[in-house]
Amino acid sequence: MEQEQFYDAAYKGSKGFDQWNIKTADATGFGAAADDYMERGVDLNEQLIHNKPATFFLRMRGDAMTGAGIHDGDVVIVDRSLKAQSGKVVIAVLNGEMLIRRLERTFNKVRLLPENRQFANSEIDPSCDTLEIWGVVTYVIHQL
Repeated sequence: MEQEQFYDAAYKGSKGFDQWNIKTADATGFGAAADDYMERGVDLNEQLIHNKPATFFLRMRGDAMTGAGIHDGDVVIVDRSLKAQSGKVVIAVLNGEMLIRRLERTFNKVRLLPENRQFANSEIDPSCDTLEIWGVVTYVIHQL
């Protein structure tokens, strides 16, 4: 079983990418009617980061969450301001070990669930385990 490793980076702001609007050309000389209502370009900062001061990035090492679409080498975007609700993928520190897992809360127990059968579920025992939730994973970026 491979241990997970993370490499973090705080949100540092935009790199100043230009956003280009591309108009539709028509061979008859008339532009497309939609050109008059064209949206501006896509700003990934606006799309992916909803609370800049509470957002950070981690690069995933390991394959504990492949079932959730998070693979080795992927970058996850984490928001510390969101409530860690049952069913959400979270960054957690369990007994000093940083993990990315799906959080499951029931009436009387808390578990951290991997999405790969090679990894064991972690059932939290409040009498001896220390658990800190660092944030909720909001997006994952990976190369195709």
